[in-house]
Amino acid sequence: MEDHILNSLGLLIEGKASGRDSVNFLNLLGVPSFDENPFPGSLRHPNIAPILGMVKTSGYIDVVLPKAPYTLENILHYSPDALKSDWHIRFLVYQLLSALAYIHGLGVAHGNICPSSVMLSESCWSWLCVCDKPGLGFNSSSRGNGNTITAPEKVGCSVPGCPSQGLYADLKLSPSIDWHWDFNQWWRGEISNFEYLLILNRLAGRRWGDHTFHTVMPWVIDFSTKPDENSDAGWRDLSKSKWRLAKGDEQLDFTYSTSEFPHHVSDECLSELAVCSYKARRLPLSVLRMAVRAVYEPNEYPSTMQRLYQWTPDECIPEFYCDPHVFNSLHAGMTDLAVPSWAGGPEEFIKLHREALESDRVSRQLHHWIDITFGYKMSGQAAVAAKNVMLPSSESMMPRSVGRRQLFTEPHPMRRCAIWKPCDSTNESASYQGEMNELRSKSSVLSDMAYLQLLEDASAFCEHAMELSALYGYHLEFGKDIAPVEEQSSENVKKSIPRSSDTKKHQWLPLQIDTNYLLEHIKVEDEGSTGYQELLLWKQKSSCLKTFTEDVARDIFSIGCLLAELYLRRPLFDPTSLTMYLDSGLLPGLMHELPPHTKLLVEACIQKDCMRRPSAKSLLESPYFPSTVKASYLFLAPLHLRAKDGSCLHYAANYAKQGVLKAMGTFAAEMCAPFCLSLVVIPLSDIEAEWAYTILKEFIKSLTPKAVKTIVLPAIQRILQTTGYSHLKVSILQDSFVQEIWNRVGKQAYLETVHPLVIVNLYAAAHKSSAAAASVLLLGSSEELGIPITIHQTILPLIQCFGKGLSTDGIDVLIRIGGLLGEDFIVRQMLPLLKHVVRSCIDISRMNKPEPVHSWSAFALIDSLMTIDGLVAFLPREVVVRELIEDRSCLHVLVLMQKSLEYKVVQVAATTLMVVCQRIGPDLTALHVLPQLKELFDELAFSPETANTSTSPGRRLKISKLKDGALIESRMDLAVLLYPHFASLLGIEKLRQCCATWLLLERYLLQFHNWKWEHTGELSRSGSDTVLNKRAYRKGSTPEYSPAKLLLNGVGWSIPQSQGTRGAKNLMPQKRFHAVHQNPTEMHAAAAASNYKYEPWFWFPSPAASWDGPDFLGRAGGVKDEHPWKIRASVIHSVRAHPGALRYLAVCPDESTVFTAGIGAGFRGTVQKWELSRINCVSGYYGHEEVVNDICILSSSRRVASCDGTIHVWNSRTGKLISVFSEPSVDSAHIASPPSSSSRASVDQSNILSPNTMSSGILTGAFDGSLYTCMHQTEFGETLVAGTGDGSLRFIDVVRGEKLHLWKGNYLESGFPSIVSTLCSCGSDKMQPDGASSPSWIAAGMSSGHCRLFDARSGNVIASWRAHDGYVTKLAAPEDYLLVSSSLDKTLRIWDLRRNVPSQPTILRGHTDGVSAFSVWGQDVISIARNKIGLSSLSKSPDDDGQQAVTCQRLYMADHGARSFSVLSSMSILPFSRLFLVGTEDGYLRICC
Repeated sequence: MEDHILNSLGLLIEGKASGRDSVNFLNLLGVPSFDENPFPGSLRHPNIAPILGMVKTSGYIDVVLPKAPYTLENILHYSPDALKSDWHIRFLVYQLLSALAYIHGLGVAHGNICPSSVMLSESCWSWLCVCDKPGLGFNSSSRGNGNTITAPEKVGCSVPGCPSQGLYADLKLSPSIDWHWDFNQWWRGEISNFEYLLILNRLAGRRWGDHTFHTVMPWVIDFSTKPDENSDAGWRDLSKSKWRLAKGDEQLDFTYSTSEFPHHVSDECLSELAVCSYKARRLPLSVLRMAVRAVYEPNEYPSTMQRLYQWTPDECIPEFYCDPHVFNSLHAGMTDLAVPSWAGGPEEFIKLHREALESDRVSRQLHHWIDITFGYKMSGQAAVAAKNVMLPSSESMMPRSVGRRQLFTEPHPMRRCAIWKPCDSTNESASYQGEMNELRSKSSVLSDMAYLQLLEDASAFCEHAMELSALYGYHLEFGKDIAPVEEQSSENVKKSIPRSSDTKKHQWLPLQIDTNYLLEHIKVEDEGSTGYQELLLWKQKSSCLKTFTEDVARDIFSIGCLLAELYLRRPLFDPTSLTMYLDSGLLPGLMHELPPHTKLLVEACIQKDCMRRPSAKSLLESPYFPSTVKASYLFLAPLHLRAKDGSCLHYAANYAKQGVLKAMGTFAAEMCAPFCLSLVVIPLSDIEAEWAYTILKEFIKSLTPKAVKTIVLPAIQRILQTTGYSHLKVSILQDSFVQEIWNRVGKQAYLETVHPLVIVNLYAAAHKSSAAAASVLLLGSSEELGIPITIHQTILPLIQCFGKGLSTDGIDVLIRIGGLLGEDFIVRQMLPLLKHVVRSCIDISRMNKPEPVHSWSAFALIDSLMTIDGLVAFLPREVVVRELIEDRSCLHVLVLMQKSLEYKVVQVAATTLMVVCQRIGPDLTALHVLPQLKELFDELAFSPETANTSTSPGRRLKISKLKDGALIESRMDLAVLLYPHFASLLGIEKLRQCCATWLLLERYLLQFHNWKWEHTGELSRSGSDTVLNKRAYRKGSTPEYSPAKLLLNGVGWSIPQSQGTRGAKNLMPQKRFHAVHQNPTEMHAAAAASNYKYEPWFWFPSPAASWDGPDFLGRAGGVKDEHPWKIRASVIHSVRAHPGALRYLAVCPDESTVFTAGIGAGFRGTVQKWELSRINCVSGYYGHEEVVNDICILSSSRRVASCDGTIHVWNSRTGKLISVFSEPSVDSAHIASPPSSSSRASVDQSNILSPNTMSSGILTGAFDGSLYTCMHQTEFGETLVAGTGDGSLRFIDVVRGEKLHLWKGNYLESGFPSIVSTLCSCGSDKMQPDGASSPSWIAAGMSSGHCRLFDARSGNVIASWRAHDGYVTKLAAPEDYLLVSSSLDKTLRIWDLRRNVPSQPTILRGHTDGVSAFSVWGQDVISIARNKIGLSSLSKSPDDDGQQAVTCQRLYMADHGARSFSVLSSMSILPFSRLFLVGTEDGYLRICC
């Protein structure tokens, strides 16, 4: 039914005939139409829990509901931060009100709205659980008689004499708990310790039967002796946790002092492992294999109670106090759990164990255990003292259904007396307990004053814990019968629901609902926050509608209580506060802690006069809910029908294509994204994949860049990580889709998140379709990414995959990128890397390494030789000889000479050598190759096999088999492969001249393989042409990597079938292969033309020199982790950028363009744009009057902002000025605007100034507190934050060309005003793994040495402290909680913001001059001071004084090794290119590695 409704909605969106169901459903959600039927009873509301089935029994009808992962009670108790913002709270309440409006429209009141009745999905979509039971809650009697609570019904087992009778209270079938009443009973001794602990477990959310969050009880004895209250032997110390008793204080202190997050306890007090081990005799083996150990071994489970107690650091379970069956084993091979010798059997043990729990000794200590497990010793200094600090959750923003709930914040009182004595019956009468309590009281040694003091302490404790008796509803008149909900008149309730549509006419409603009408209804207009006055007027208006029943009003009261608790994180009402409110109208003091808008709505919902409370429909229409909430709800509600995933995808894709995401705005679309993207990460059919692809594209277009990075890209990552065939994955691995990502979030985000996973799809048994698509994508993106990024982010990661299952498409893309980027690129970049791999693998083969290492080495060697084989086709023969053969350096021959290598590797070397020789021709082969093969031919000629005269008939077929690609079986088979080939290539006479042992080899070939030279002038007679032809055109390769299969098909590389026609990029290596017979002059001319295109990258060094060899290549881990950056402090290229000092550097995210600010002609500041591929200046801006001190490259436009005291925004391509910003002086006002015509003329004239005029420059303007001193761009936005000379921060909207707010921060910490010298921010552009925003702050460094931390949302100063003894030169935030600062006091300092600032920082010392700048990459910090560069690490632990040494060295010139003595002024990192840039005081731009 619901799938049909969703399909009908899809037809409606497409403009097709859809029937009445879709319109009825939209009416149900609040979309009006002309013939409105607001509450069609046959449809389920998407926020009402669906009924899966019904079971009718005598007197009852039981309904079956789906299991939700969470309830609102779970969220409030264990992960309140899962409701990430005020918007999410309002969205949740809107869902509940929509469901409530539907129920009330049907003439039914809910009657039991509380956190436990709200079911939540993984994405926090709510289901209101509707149960047919009377309203539960507070009963207000007559004002003179006080108040009472409805007595809970007793829930128990129907089996007489069941030993677990008391445990049924933990099943949550009883209506509610009045903890205040239960505590008083326990304190007076009227209920047992066992029962009271069960109550506390229920309050903490622990669930009977849930092994991950089982009910917990204390161990009270160690089972060494029979418990005796008169003896200290055998009793457990309840003032310490079981974890502490088991681990010892010394170990816990060590854990606490050495952990990153200080803690004593790393696990729950009762883990799933412990529970299943305790109950192992009764649980299915499948459960034990999952929770305890995959291999069932019965002897590993403790066999006695004493051994069990000694083995576990966890607490006990209630079964050991009430259920004798837990000792009896159901499994063969596992003996029964043995009880101590002082107990005659399980039944007697249970009796004695329970008596020990209820003993006076335990009762006097039990409050200590409660404090540790449920009370105040769970947090704060009390937890530290008790060694009970829990390891914090790493995902606090993720919803959880289990966790530690602290029930009490004050010490739990000791039980006044213990009078509970068990008898044979488990149900002891309350009257008997009361009599015993009275007798015990009379004999008490306490004086009356002491008793009163204890009573007062217990009462005070109750007051502190009143929130445990939360109330969400009440009955107005105690004793007066109120009709059950189902017996109320449906008609009367319907009449009581106010309908705003009744006061309006239908003339504005359409005759039918279509797509345009839906988009108009869902459209979000640009609007600010709801005004308080507007909400106040709504409250007054809604109070005038007095058409309510009491039951409906109580539902609204409950909604108000829920709304308040969502903000307060504690209940609004307990019995005491509710009594006061009902008696005197005095609201709880907690109301003042609510935000003003929320407080107003809560007051409207809980008004004493129930007739004045607003209806659910009126609340839905209130200004409290912004249009983004309503728009998101209308779009998402259909997705939560119980429909097929395909139907949901179809609906969302069609609606998105119609423009719904654009209509609702970027914020609402961002809120909807997690719900929709959860549908695209599951396995999909091909047609569903097309819908998912549409959804991804529409969200990329509609969301902000920040949201795309934090929400959409993780979904794309999950899709790319799937194994096997995926049509959606292939669609994502397309140039057009990646180009959209680049345009939206930039190449840097793509390289960080998506690019590594593209490479993953080329190895580890990747599917052929995705591997082919990935190879085409990498090839197409290599030119645009540039050579440095291509080498470090594509070439090296692929080479690192050698030997690890790299597919043939992975080798293909290496070869194709080499062909695309040209001969010089292959010679200077790729061949050194490949030769390094080959030599490293040969070295490994000579070592005594484990078999897996040798296997990896063999496969890596094969991959390397195959790649070299493919690249040879793109090189002239002279280059092949120079790079691969001459000077006795032929890698192929070196491999052939290794006797320790596997035969398959040797065969690959032989066949690829034959290809190389065919490529260079007979003359060069005879001159360079055959002399290196002499030793191999001599070895084969004098092998014992050549002297063996016996002939095996099977061996005569060897040549024909090898022609077909069969694997060789011995080293003598190399003679069969090589000798006939060289005879055909060189001629037999020339071969005999070069090979002194030709006679022995030819005799062997004739005798054993019937080979005899017959000259025909055709190469094919040698048989090697079969191998060559097969290597050039191998097809049909399987996606699974198998070197053996590759050898059977010949050695070479294939063409991805999916590549198709790609114009110039569709390189066919066989074209170059067939060009072997071209005129050499033509070939060199073509090569020269190709080299000219890529020659500007001549300065880029090969990374082969920094490799570590086999250990580096064989390291396990991800692609990104396998290539660390080793900084060599080497200058690889320099260029004079400015006549005067180079003051600042700014690198574009694509790492191909850099902007430099320096002193130009006439002492004026100039900004120049450099293309790193050519190392030349392509444009610049020359409109500054003073020295430029900062540059910001605006992320989403071609604009650049540069600052010389005023901020100039200009076009980075044309150098034309767009706008100027400056702070007004005290006596004048200034409004930023585009320059006038006259100013434009002057700017144009200034742009004509020659940037090459040699002159020095100084800051000519006098210092002014209104000047801008530095800038910082907020991530993914066009908002600049500018620091000023008087210590303030100015925000500027660059797009609109206007200044925004100003944050005053002029504190006189040092006795005089200080300027803002540097800025950084963190949090606004970063997201936690669970998708929630991290804390946002802006840090400002001051010239006085102080640092200030501002809250990015409010502008409040979070902290201000003296960070350095001198001018702060740079700030950076590598993590949300880390701040790194540098100063002219010669130090860098690392501040941990999780601690109280100012805390003791880690001080980095080692520079002998002031640190002028630094940059952070990963855990490395690169700093500059005068003419030295310093290297340090964030991950290195400081010494005892909190200091860390900085390794300092001068930069040296890579070409001649001379040190650079220029004073360094600025620096910037190119992380993906593994380079860094420095600027010098003499105007040079230096590229370093």
